[in-house]
Amino acid sequence: MVKTLARSVREYKKPALLTPLLVSVEVVLECIIPFIIADLVNDMQAGCDLSTIVNYGIELVIMAILSLVFGVAAGNTCATASTGFAKNLRKDMFYRIQDYSFENIDKFSVSSLVTRMTTDVINVQMAFMMIIRIAIRCPLMLIFSFVMGFAMGGRLAMIFLVTIPLLGFGLFLVIRKATPIFRRVFRKYDALNDSVQENVQAMRVVKSYVREEYEKKKFAGAAEDVCRDFTKAERIMAINNPMMQFCVYAAMVFVLSFGSYAVITSQGSEVAVGQMSAILTYSFQILMSLMMLSMVFVMITMSLESAERIVEVLGEESTLSSPGNAVDCVKDGSIDFDNVSFKYSTKAERMALEGVNLHIKSGEVIGILGGTGSSKSTLVQLIPRLYDTTEGSVKVGGVDVRDYDLEVLRNNVAMVLQKNVLFSGTIKDNLRWGNPDATDEEMLQACKLAQADEFIQTFPDKYDTWIEQGGANVSGGQKQRLCIARALLKNPKILILDDSTSAVDTRTDALIRQGFREFIPETTKIIIAQRVASVQDADRIIVMEGGRINAVGTHEELLETSDIYREVYTSQTKAGDEDGEE
Repeated sequence: MVKTLARSVREYKKPALLTPLLVSVEVVLECIIPFIIADLVNDMQAGCDLSTIVNYGIELVIMAILSLVFGVAAGNTCATASTGFAKNLRKDMFYRIQDYSFENIDKFSVSSLVTRMTTDVINVQMAFMMIIRIAIRCPLMLIFSFVMGFAMGGRLAMIFLVTIPLLGFGLFLVIRKATPIFRRVFRKYDALNDSVQENVQAMRVVKSYVREEYEKKKFAGAAEDVCRDFTKAERIMAINNPMMQFCVYAAMVFVLSFGSYAVITSQGSEVAVGQMSAILTYSFQILMSLMMLSMVFVMITMSLESAERIVEVLGEESTLSSPGNAVDCVKDGSIDFDNVSFKYSTKAERMALEGVNLHIKSGEVIGILGGTGSSKSTLVQLIPRLYDTTEGSVKVGGVDVRDYDLEVLRNNVAMVLQKNVLFSGTIKDNLRWGNPDATDEEMLQACKLAQADEFIQTFPDKYDTWIEQGGANVSGGQKQRLCIARALLKNPKILILDDSTSAVDTRTDALIRQGFREFIPETTKIIIAQRVASVQDADRIIVMEGGRINAVGTHEELLETSDIYREVYTSQTKAGDEDGEE
């Protein structure tokens, strides 16, 4: 885990290594100061002159200034290293997620990934900051003060041999109790964020069904659950402070009592007043170091679960990758499914697709029809290798998709989904997702082909119109047409429309399909639809049922041979006639 996280330090390695060095010098200077003060007190007691006191004062001022300079420098390098580490950690996680296959993404929820990149990274950043500064400072201060305390006070320093093991044992018990609770809390954080995300995304549904109060209660319950566990963990961690305070004051009482007794009875021969003051200072430094060390342990305890969750994301290998000698050219848009079966998980009890054999020529228009859950979308997702087949093979251009370079394959297969996404930016910005180098003329042609130019021209800023996040300021039909235009700009050899004209009227749908036939005849076009009208002029129509191909043929052939197709066509035609009569 440490090795994986350490890779994200990278260019911030220098300040990360410099911080402990600066802290070490700061600690040495702080530990020398009480020693000088002890000498000063003893010399004053012996009756030294003013010049000696001035010299001691100059030494102390110089030591204090140097300690301050090194402390400030350590703070700066520590801040640079910790914030840079967090930046790289988020970047590494985000880059890793971009390489995930759909199967990898299915393993994590979106809310969990968001929590890991925000809350978990902050926890690890705080722990890293404490490790390179406070976790170095405290043990060094502890050791130096302990040595100096023994050198100055001898037997009086024996109190530290009692308090340190006692505190160490107490810290061990606290951490042992708190760690499982923190692990449980972070899982509940995921559930809490999941509730927020679901509510915000479905806000229109929540309001239309007047379920605000229900959602409030659901969120309050999740928040209360997190609060309850966190409170329990914090109560355990809070034992640290009183335990530390008890040891601090107990040591102080012991040093003051026995130290004063030793000074008085020996009249300074065994323990001088200066030594007494130094021991008090060192004992305070030792116990404050222990207290700060306990804070480090608390932060590390909290961050351990966060670190494991981050490493889980960084360590997740994509289930899809390009082979060593990948094919870097797609010859044409032909597609072959050879005895293909597929399931989303190895633990799944049944196949989503089973025994699919299908051969599509380059340039063909293929329609796919089927009920909900018939695996229409699953079938086409195997073409750009968003998933790998469980059995059998899928070939594009005569080559198994697993032999292609992934980027090359996906650049030649354009998919337009029913719920495609537009990003915040201008219409041009969104269109250039299909081709970053597209000219204005190419974008205009693609939009005309997708029947999008007509409504774009009605906007005051035309192609420079700003699109809100998710395309919130355009209608569903407009969004779909912009997504189709974006896909066309890729100049793909295969174009897949996954129910992506469901929000446009039948006339516009027909014009889009007509444009495809006239302007991109060599591109293989696969159209998944619920409306028979959207696929009836296709070269062939595939009817799917229960993850299998039920029938294949033209519109006329399927009306004669397929009961499913005929039933769908009849029901939609009858519904259309009734609408016309109304």
